[in-house]
Amino acid sequence: MRIVSGEEMYEADRFAMEEIGIAGAMLMENAGKSLFEAMKSKLHKNERMALLIGTGNNGGDGFVIGRYLKEHGYDVDLWLIPSYSKVKGDAKTHLAIFQNLTYTWKPYEDGNAFVESLPEYGVIIDCLLGLGLSGAVRQPYDDVIRLVNQTCATVLSVDLPSGLQANGGYEEECEPIRADYTYTIQCPKLGAYLYPDAEFYGELEIVDIGLPQAAFSSSDRALWQKSDVHRTLSDRSASSHKGSHGKGLVIGGSRGMVGAPIMTAKAAYRSGAGLIQVSVPEEILSMTAGAVVETIFQGYPSRNGFFSGEVPDDLATFDGIAVGPGLGRQPGCKQIVETMLATDSLLILDADALYHLAELKERLKAREAPTVLTPHPGEMARLTGLSIKEVQRKRFNISRAFAKEFGVYLVLKGPYTIVTAPDGSQYVNTTGNPALAKGGSGDVLTGMILAFVMHSASLQEGISNAVYLHGQSADTLVQTAHSTLDVLATDVIATIPTVLHSFLEQHHG
Repeated sequence: MRIVSGEEMYEADRFAMEEIGIAGAMLMENAGKSLFEAMKSKLHKNERMALLIGTGNNGGDGFVIGRYLKEHGYDVDLWLIPSYSKVKGDAKTHLAIFQNLTYTWKPYEDGNAFVESLPEYGVIIDCLLGLGLSGAVRQPYDDVIRLVNQTCATVLSVDLPSGLQANGGYEEECEPIRADYTYTIQCPKLGAYLYPDAEFYGELEIVDIGLPQAAFSSSDRALWQKSDVHRTLSDRSASSHKGSHGKGLVIGGSRGMVGAPIMTAKAAYRSGAGLIQVSVPEEILSMTAGAVVETIFQGYPSRNGFFSGEVPDDLATFDGIAVGPGLGRQPGCKQIVETMLATDSLLILDADALYHLAELKERLKAREAPTVLTPHPGEMARLTGLSIKEVQRKRFNISRAFAKEFGVYLVLKGPYTIVTAPDGSQYVNTTGNPALAKGGSGDVLTGMILAFVMHSASLQEGISNAVYLHGQSADTLVQTAHSTLDVLATDVIATIPTVLHSFLEQHHG
């Protein structure tokens, strides 16, 4: 499913009207009817409702929703917030239809009657601003939003909560509507996957209003969903052997960080890797060897518990190499990263490898083999020289610019992890929960990515599936026997088989 910017949504509407020939009033009718059908399950006929209408398309959708509510016997008051004369275009057409059916609406005017009526409503439907907002929220909308947020009513927003912009970037001058449910039209908008904006959406539902797919050809962002995992997840064939599912190398670990590469190796095996070697500093080899009995452990030259920089392996024998879990920040560790950047192997860089990469990133451009980077926002800030706040506000744009400039697959972690391919196409993950905000989660994800990219037909599909299943494992834990407080990274590893089983069983079914 595509994710669009406000500009792309406007372009889709224009395309539908001007190039295909669908009348704007008909699009609005389709939208309002579809929104009514989507909302019905949350509404009760014995509950008083307020439907708040602004100018523009969002308000026009509101008149259609209001008409269907009235026709189906719901107890709803329509409040027109702007003056009657400001309703224009297709919205004015639907206001006329509403009135021709002898339905009435209430004028907001000075707001006194609205303020008095507000406590009577159990549900408020927000059709105030939608996509139309640019800049600060002006009078009287800011007062209306503030009043709505003070009520105990259930709030349903159309397209996006009024006061937010489609592309995100909420600044705290005026609080937007705090929706319990947001019914977004045809495609989710960028801001729904950016914080702090996402906090105001409540539960998000995407409502198909029948716009043709051809109208969205300019968007190359998509949600990576359960159906995509089903479509792309590979299973082992009867004739497969350990070599056909990838021989991977994990380089990491240091004094005091012994567990990180072990978790990466275990997660890789649980995710279908054929053979994994873990290379650690010689001084900690005895502490790690045998921790995962299926794994080959190898000691690399070291000094004081950290890599000294030499790489004794023939790296060409590995299908994929993951560097970084527990690596450390000593000069020898940086040397390891430099050596890896010069290889022809598929490379995944995480954790401390990303710390060193900040000074080596120009070397990425010379690499011919694929490179996968898995930064959290702080690591992304160091890679780009930007603040964490800037990275979080512009996650889509910053990810895309970096991936295209350096020719990498970029996994920008966090709520709604974004996977960006070197061509700039982006895939947003919707699984996962705060349980993953814990030490070791990134090490597990690195192992999963290593396994999936070695046995998937497409690198992007492999990475996106690893991210999805990593989040799904945490979701499964929280939905069954755990809370978001007590989940450990090792619990996530232990749950990978359950999640994979459920997917592959349905795959065969």
